[in-house]
Amino acid sequence: MNSGRKMNRFTDRRAAGRLLAQELLDYADRSDVLITALPRGGVPVGYEIATRLGAPLDVLVVRKIGTPWNEELAIGAVASGGTLMLDNTLISELRIGKAELDRIIAAELRELERRDALYRGHRRFPELAGRVVIVVDDGLATGASMLAALRAIRQHSPANLIVAVPVASRSAVAVVEEVADSCVTLMIPEPLYGVGMYYDDFSQTSDNEVLALLELAARSQADTLTE
Repeated sequence: MNSGRKMNRFTDRRAAGRLLAQELLDYADRSDVLITALPRGGVPVGYEIATRLGAPLDVLVVRKIGTPWNEELAIGAVASGGTLMLDNTLISELRIGKAELDRIIAAELRELERRDALYRGHRRFPELAGRVVIVVDDGLATGASMLAALRAIRQHSPANLIVAVPVASRSAVAVVEEVADSCVTLMIPEPLYGVGMYYDDFSQTSDNEVLALLELAARSQADTLTE
């Protein structure tokens, strides 16, 4: 399923998450659903979806591998669990040598491990086999980070793997649909010059905000289970 609404922009990530949740109501109040957000920007979006659907919220850390001269130009991505994806064609075209590539990958792996330890703490990685896993981010430009996340999750045999993002490029949707069972998005602008252009407030999400939202979501789930 690939949906799209006619709208111009979102107030902020949480407002986008509330709107996106309306497209996912078929998955509300189901014990087999898990919301997995890509930190940091995907967590505010994922929090609103998890709250509306009554589902637990977790995170999967993904780090984009950028070029030495432009971190935003993705030549690959790495995800928790060691899933590595590289665009070897682009790497060759840009003439990025092995030593330089290895240096960039090592730096991103260090940051991934730091964030994994920070966000997860002592919590175990959730059981994904047989579950409906909805993977959330604040938008897709190239889809590289999301693709790495999806490949990491596929290794755990989910029953249904869904991508949910407020805004995405048409090419990114095509990329993630090769691995996901469906992609739900509110806007597919053509061309998409940058995800941040579709938010009034696209300020960086902090580690503290990620931790606070994960704690709020965990408390909400605990309260639900004890009712």
